[in-house]
Formats: sequence, C-alpha cells, structure tokens
Amino acid sequence: MRILIVEDDEMLAEAVAAALRQSAHLVTRAASGDEADRLLAGDDFDLVLLDLGLPRLDGLEVLRRLRQRRSRVPVLALTARDSPEDRVAGLDLGADDYLTKPFRLDELEARVRALIRRANALASSEIVHGRLRLDMAGRRLSFDGQPVELSARELAVVELLLMREGRVVTKQQIIDHLYGWDDASSVNAVEVFVYRLRRKLAFTGIDIKTVRGMGYLIEKAGG
Repeated sequence: MRILIVEDDEMLAEAVAAALRQSAHLVTRAASGDEADRLLAGDDFDLVLLDLGLPRLDGLEVLRRLRQRRSRVPVLALTARDSPEDRVAGLDLGADDYLTKPFRLDELEARVRALIRRANALASSEIVHGRLRLDMAGRRLSFDGQPVELSARELAVVELLLMREGRVVTKQQIIDHLYGWDDASSVNAVEVFVYRLRRKLAFTGIDIKTVRGMGYLIEKAGG
C-alpha cells in the first residue's frame, strides 16, 4: 500500500515510517501542510496519516482541501489535540479515524490495517481466495496452509489483485501501487512481475488473466 505520512516531528515520522515499511508498505513523508497538499493534489495514495498541528498549513485545512477535490482516500488523523471538539471537527471534515498522541506503534498499525480493509470492503486482514490465503498483517501467502515464497514486490502485486478480485487492475494502478521501487516504475517491469507470479502460482490453479488493452484480473473464487 502507498501511504503518505504528514508529520513535522521528524523522529516520530521516521519511527512510523520504519514500522510501516517493515510491513512492506511504501511510504512517502511530508513535513508541512503545504507539502502534503501538493502531494495529495498530484498523486494517488492508499492511505494518509495526517497530523493536524502542521506548519504553514493546518492539518484540518489539508483535510478540507482533500475532500473538496472529492478524494476518497482514507485519512487517519494524528494529533495531540484531545478535546471532543477537535475530534468532531476532524471527523466532520472527512477524517476516517482519529488517534491521539502519544500512541503505540502496534495500535497505529492495527488502525492502518482496519482502514485499508474498510476501504477495500474486506472483513478481516486475511484474504481467502479458494485454497489461497493472504495474511496482510503478517505479509504471508499460503496455499493449503503451505507458504508460497514471493518477493516483496510480487507479494504487493498479488495483494492488489486479490483485494480487487473480480475487477480489472490496470498496469498504471500496479505501477502506482509499487511506487518507490526504482525497478518497478514501468509497464515492462509490471509485465515481468505478473509473469513471475503466474509461474509461482501455476501449481495453485490461480489464473491471472490479461484483459487486453486494460490490465489484469483475478476472477472471484468460483467465478
């Protein structure tokens, strides 16, 4: 998942980024409200962690502008403001969840997983597709309980396809999902990853279909 961390406390931002990268998320950081607004206006993210007390442009204003652009990206507001009025203001402007500082990293990671599940209409942190099981929290793929060995990039691609099973995923969406890996920023690289996945998943019977001129598709189990 592509996650934007908007936080001016460098130590906190780096700690959060390190924890999320450990879970194979791709992280971009912004240290001010105006930088965050610029990134959000020109880039697609899967989730935003937004501090409300930002320099140069307040976090609530960043959130207001984001929703004015009709973006539906999930936003987890991070703030030292603990009053009910502040929480209500953030939620009314379109925040999806609210976490007060200081917080534990494991709680933040759990809320991140919950927001990603909610955004993709998933009931749990596991995706089950026939006999294939993807544990998004543990970053593991298994078939009939046996691990399927994939690289981090391959796992990211199959995660995106499984989260959107039954729907076409374009090559550009995969490129965006893998943004931050230098060798994953081209159509040719995407085709290589899909080719490798097909080989590694061949024994499972899972078929990654090519939809000509559009992208790739894993049909719903039983479909």
